Amino acid sequence: MATPSEVSLHDCFAELQDSRRDHLRLHNLWDIIALTICAVVCGADNWVEIEKYGLRKQGWLEQLLELPNGIPSHDTLGRVFALLDPDAFQRCFGQWTQALVEATQGRLISIDGKTLRGSADRANGRGALHLVSAWARANHLVLGQVAVADKSNEITAIPELLKLIDVAGAVVTIDAMGCQKEIAAKIIEGKADYVLALKDNHPTLAEAVGALFREGLENDFAALQHQSCTTHDDAHDRVETRTYHQVKVPQAFLEQHPGWKGLRTLGMVFSERQVGPDPATCHTGFHLSSLPLDIKRFANAARGHWSIENNLHWTLDVSFDEDGSRLRTDHGPENLAMIRRIAAWLLKQETTAKGGVKCKRKQAGWDNQYLVKVLDGQLD
Repeated sequence: MATPSEVSLHDCFAELQDSRRDHLRLHNLWDIIALTICAVVCGADNWVEIEKYGLRKQGWLEQLLELPNGIPSHDTLGRVFALLDPDAFQRCFGQWTQALVEATQGRLISIDGKTLRGSADRANGRGALHLVSAWARANHLVLGQVAVADKSNEITAIPELLKLIDVAGAVVTIDAMGCQKEIAAKIIEGKADYVLALKDNHPTLAEAVGALFREGLENDFAALQHQSCTTHDDAHDRVETRTYHQVKVPQAFLEQHPGWKGLRTLGMVFSERQVGPDPATCHTGFHLSSLPLDIKRFANAARGHWSIENNLHWTLDVSFDEDGSRLRTDHGPENLAMIRRIAAWLLKQETTAKGGVKCKRKQAGWDNQYLVKVLDGQLD
């Protein structure tokens, strides 16, 4: 597998098929993509802002790109991204991420969905775009994304996403929506392990797992192979205590609840959270897992799943205002969402400047030399 220094965004996207007719190609497709990446890194959030960024930085951009007919208009940008096949765009993106993320045994991949609320077009009967993403926690990188089809849900989108990414050797975590036998089987077929949150969408199974842990807690897990650990976090006037329990699935339980490929252990997480003087809040969650009995691995996966919410979705909404994006035309919203995820990773990887992603976007817009650091040769 290539190392990050050997494969760049330019390498992976240079061969992306351009669906425009030859006589309409006044601007190179790669120039359009590269300009958009630069502009989004530097604070642009829509086609008009991307065009204005390009016009202000045209002299500098001409040193980086070909731009045979100058900066494309916002109408051209919007039209090209609306027509661009998101599946082909995703495949190019996937080549790039595979070069960045080595197939390390035990790496954590979290899968979760996010709705772009501003993309809803009620006048034309179109709901908001909902994207399901796979997130590599250690690299802070989106490995892939798929859009949930109209009148569908994440259950159908997750298997499509799993086809796009290499999960071999990883631990895949998914919330309760993805706790499905078919999805568990797909993960095992991909030579990975899973930790799936279990809730009332499987009421009989959830009750059986809850009963097993309640009985175990009462008799000190006397009849079960069991491990546990407790963690404490105390910061910013907030104290959180989490107690993790993991048990090997009894054979009788497997016989009563068949069909879960690779199921080896069950997990329970009891969390207690105290914020300032407010009353403490408690929550109990259960999980199905193909992991062996190893409480530290289970705890890391169960806790680490929320990195996709705290480090990806939060960044996209707070630093890129993704929830407020009003783009609605064809594939434009989905493709620009992918550009945001590229930009977010580039900004997070640059560590010489102080401040969060939002501050770094401004610095990149102000200072071309800092932008060069953020891009780190990815457009060459």
